[in-house]
Amino acid sequence: MYCPHCGKEIADIAVICPACGTKVEKVIAPVEADKSSFWFGLLSFFFPIVGLILFIVWKDNMPKRAKSAGIGAIIGVIAGIVLSILLSVLISALSFMMSGIIAESTYYM
Repeated sequence: MYCPHCGKEIADIAVICPACGTKVEKVIAPVEADKSSFWFGLLSFFFPIVGLILFIVWKDNMPKRAKSAGIGAIIGVIAGIVLSILLSVLISALSFMMSGIIAESTYYM
């Protein structure tokens, strides 16, 4: 924390600034409700980069929301990787089957 009068760094529990003697009043910021959010998790699932950004921004101030956004992003990335692997296996299997069919049809001609 810094003194509002002289700008020197002071302890968070200080009542008076040791440098200039000014009375320091603590400003209490309004606390937002920190609760886990399904909608941010869902958003992060479909757009993992958004979930990563939300996790980084909220990790100190709203840890429960940050956790739901982070989990959604991780699950979204894993699901994307799994679907990519399955799609590539399916495409290569279809390609292999089609090449076999084409080879057999030219063999019997």
